[in-house]
Amino acid sequence: MKAHIMDHLDWKLLSALHRNGRLTNRELGEAIGLSPSQCSRRRLLLEKAGVIRGYSVTLDQQAMGLGVMAFVQVIMKGHAAGAFERFQALINSTSMIQEAHAVSGDADYILKVVTKDLPSLSTFVTDQLLAHDTIGHVKSYIALRPLKTDSPLPPFLP
Repeated sequence: MKAHIMDHLDWKLLSALHRNGRLTNRELGEAIGLSPSQCSRRRLLLEKAGVIRGYSVTLDQQAMGLGVMAFVQVIMKGHAAGAFERFQALINSTSMIQEAHAVSGDADYILKVVTKDLPSLSTFVTDQLLAHDTIGHVKSYIALRPLKTDSPLPPFLP
């Protein structure tokens, strides 16, 4: 997809929505100095361009009983035909995997995994990851405490 060219008002709009995605066009306009109709038009253009992909809610994992977060390095057994598709199917079918990224370096993938406790993580790693025919090795890193979980947009650079 071609990059959408944005001006400083688009950046201000995105920054305000990033802080609070529930803002009405009136509230957004007050925050960034535009009319509600201008905010609506800009928001729609950013949505159509794919800059805004959706709106979501922030959940508290601890309050939901998900007390363990881990980052899991995955090294594939090999890269035979169909291996990526089978691994992708595992990723897509497992709700404990919140994020999955192909990476450079020693690992092929990094997974962000949440579970209720350490025994659940151990069972997941043993019974689902290590048992999968495409995965050769995993290494888990237990997140002890968050240092930063929500970041503002980088500053607008004209």
